[in-house]
Amino acid sequence: MKGILLAGGTGSRLRPATSVTSKHLLAVYDKPLIYYSLTNLMLAGIREILVICTPSDESSYVKLLGTGDQFGLEISYASQVSAQGIAEALLIGESFVDGGHVCLSLGDNIFHGSGLSVLFRKLGSMNSGASILLRRVPDPERFGVAEVDDEGKVLRLTEKPTSPKSNLAVTGMYFFDESASSKARKLQPSVRGELEITDLNVKYLDDGELHSYELPRGTMWLDTGTADSLLDASLYVKSVQAHSGQLIGSPEEVAWRQGWITEVQAKGMASSMTSKYGQLLHETISRGR
Repeated sequence: MKGILLAGGTGSRLRPATSVTSKHLLAVYDKPLIYYSLTNLMLAGIREILVICTPSDESSYVKLLGTGDQFGLEISYASQVSAQGIAEALLIGESFVDGGHVCLSLGDNIFHGSGLSVLFRKLGSMNSGASILLRRVPDPERFGVAEVDDEGKVLRLTEKPTSPKSNLAVTGMYFFDESASSKARKLQPSVRGELEITDLNVKYLDDGELHSYELPRGTMWLDTGTADSLLDASLYVKSVQAHSGQLIGSPEEVAWRQGWITEVQAKGMASSMTSKYGQLLHETISRGR
């Protein structure tokens, strides 16, 4: 399975903070927002990743992530000229996916908690269909919403309903089989003029090939699309790291734990940073596995 990391869009809800930079490059406590989504793909065992961003931001992402070699990854880049929907990423990245399976991850979603890496790896090794992750939220009207039966089978999906019949939000990490790009090509733009990811998931649902998993109790999902949610995410990461002594969203650490880079390489990157992040990274590696 390959990974597509969608970091496009205008970040209009975060202006003026995003007037001169991409939302996904803003700091969530001690690291760029995009680090968190990148590490989720890595935890799923994915090493070939396409970052999709606006043409004006590509040089910044290249400067930050490069080829990904320092993390044991292969990172490439593509442009989304205008925001025409999440599902458009599967058309932009069609040649990259090359008829294989793909995980599409939104660059502004943060997942954290025990057991998530096991779940991500499970979904990353699926054979067919599509899989979505669900989370109960107090404001489902902001998201795509899933209605499920008593056994957890998805009955209906609705994009940002005005009167939600469920509080199960579809989170921003989607696992698709090899038919994703061809299905996305058949989508019609919504009233917003976008290719909606919900419409793509509905196609899988209609074919009886949509699987859903509610995030385990004790796990955290944060959608950082607003100033308040961005601050909440920073405070959450700060608190957890301070009290646990463990990093959240560190590609250097994940690459080392996955065995994709050596301890010497990981410590070298940690030592090159005089920040608190670099110090905690060095301490983490020094403690061992």
